[in-house]
Amino acid sequence: MASGGAFHNLLLAVLLCLALTSWVGGEASRRFWIENDTFMKDGAPFQIVGGDVHYFRIVPEYWKDRLLRAKALGLNTIQTYVPWNLHEPEPQSWDFKGFADLESYLRLAQELGMLVMLRVGPYICGEWDLGGLPPWLLTVEPSLKLRSSDSTYLSLVGRWWGVLLPKVAPLLYSNGGPIIMVQIENEFGSFGDDKNYLHYLVQLARRYLGNDIVLYTTDGGAMGNLKNGSISQDDVFAAVDFETGSNPWPIFRLQKKFNLPGKSAPLSSEFYTGWLTHWGESMATTDATSTAKALKTILCHNGSAVLYMAHGGTNFGFYNGANTGQDEFDYKPDLTSYDYDAPIKEHGDVHNSKYKALRRVIHECTGSPLRPLPSDIEKANYGLVKLQKVASLFDIIDNISDPLKGAVSEHPLSMEQIGQMFGFLLYMSEYQGKLPSSILSIPKVHDRAQVFLSCSTDSVRNPRYAGVIERWSSKTLEIPNLGCSSNTSLYILVENMGRTNYGPYIFDRKGILSPIQLDGITLCHWKMYPLTFSSLDNLPKLQLVTQMPDIRASKESVIHGHSEKKLQESLFYSNESASAEPEFYEGHFHIDSESEIKDTFILFRGWNKGVAFVNNFNIGRFWPARGPQCALYVPAPILRPGDNIIVIFELHGPNPELTVNLVTDPDFTCGPKQ
Repeated sequence: MASGGAFHNLLLAVLLCLALTSWVGGEASRRFWIENDTFMKDGAPFQIVGGDVHYFRIVPEYWKDRLLRAKALGLNTIQTYVPWNLHEPEPQSWDFKGFADLESYLRLAQELGMLVMLRVGPYICGEWDLGGLPPWLLTVEPSLKLRSSDSTYLSLVGRWWGVLLPKVAPLLYSNGGPIIMVQIENEFGSFGDDKNYLHYLVQLARRYLGNDIVLYTTDGGAMGNLKNGSISQDDVFAAVDFETGSNPWPIFRLQKKFNLPGKSAPLSSEFYTGWLTHWGESMATTDATSTAKALKTILCHNGSAVLYMAHGGTNFGFYNGANTGQDEFDYKPDLTSYDYDAPIKEHGDVHNSKYKALRRVIHECTGSPLRPLPSDIEKANYGLVKLQKVASLFDIIDNISDPLKGAVSEHPLSMEQIGQMFGFLLYMSEYQGKLPSSILSIPKVHDRAQVFLSCSTDSVRNPRYAGVIERWSSKTLEIPNLGCSSNTSLYILVENMGRTNYGPYIFDRKGILSPIQLDGITLCHWKMYPLTFSSLDNLPKLQLVTQMPDIRASKESVIHGHSEKKLQESLFYSNESASAEPEFYEGHFHIDSESEIKDTFILFRGWNKGVAFVNNFNIGRFWPARGPQCALYVPAPILRPGDNIIVIFELHGPNPELTVNLVTDPDFTCGPKQ
């Protein structure tokens, strides 16, 4: 019995060792790579069927919902950018909480059975302010050459990645996480050819992430783009993007020329399901049938594709980007909505022809099971909300402009120079009005300036509106002589409408960037008041004032502000009279219980231009006078049982009835083209 027991124990020990060896080997075989022009995962060929779903465009409470909708579409991989400006809003001030909780988002994707392709930048484009670069980079002197081997720029990128990439490393696929690929830069071949910059990024990524992770680039599928943007000599996989509907296979053959032999799995890393929209354009849409047909051409021939976008989301706050055309003055800011005409709508709905068509194609080409179609999220029609005016901008200027965060300068300073990274900045100077009228000239304003006048001996309240000067159109303005017995005070309120995120003009400082002239004479001695809206619920409690605050120091400021006025401004506005200055309006609506909290949309028909806040959450810009977006999305998680507060900062003039409508249907478009 003793010898039999010993044998039994020995047998158990051998089996345990074999089991452990198998388990360790299983972990060791957890690997993702490319060979024979095929993606390989754990020893088997793998087809990427992915989609972009950006965590920073979705309230965190809805991350799981949106990822599940992406999975039900048939996707096995999620792709997302990482915006540097969200995570380092001020130098060495790091944020990885709330909207910025990247690690939680990645872990959630893994829990739901999704792989991840992570686009760490440092530049991301993405119709996001400054392409994801933090705007404080624009304050560094001497000026940085962004997206280059500029040594100062590289050191700041190194500091950022030194924080980011150690958080990413434990989540790599080989370490038990969901991340199978990490993208370096974004469409660099469309911007430049500084290979030293790209080599530095690769070396930095390898330092933190090791040599096994598949690094990749994305460039347009043309010879010049791939030549400038690919770095195959560093064993970095070159992926391509191209116009939906183009024949993908000649482009995939071109792709092979910029990858190492056997390392060119055909991948469209941005398969466009729709397109972006700027203010003043018609809403961009693409046909569901033709989009599905184009995807089928890739997937049914064993190619891989990542839907851009699977779900677009929302540019909450002031994070929307902008494009430029032939020059920096041909400026086109993006909407608050980033719906993108994607299969999963901005508000999560999937009962649409594009979602269903793409889902069918993915099932047909890959054999993935057809998961049940998710139900659309419940929405509520809370009806009309009556608002009342609670303050004019100039009445409360000292309450929303900290004197210690203003500046005095002989010439106007940019927003970034005084720390006002987003929103608005008010400039003030004085002059002697001698002519019946004068010509005000601001050659370079980024992006939109409203001009007001008052006699210097008068109260600043109720200044006279003179007009608007815009980056993309007028640069001069005729202003009247007020007949002042003393000097005339000139107030210029400038709105930052979003920094350029693509192309040669991304070094996009905001504010007044040139001398200001009156009848050919340069105006000097400027005071600058950065506007901050940190607690709008307290607006009715603010003490009204009649004088501008003194400026004693030049330092930083914070978030937002806005201003504007009359409807006579351009072709986009009616000839009806409007209020004399920017104003704040407040309204309340009641939700009886937690169970009645639903998604909703605020419809702004009859309003002109401004910013809206719900329960102190900035839901974004509205501009129905220009269109095409007329309603702003209000996700349920920002609402609460009981009293809910809407604050509107209207720049031109309110809806005559002083109402907004909280509706269930977002498909309201408006503007001069509607």
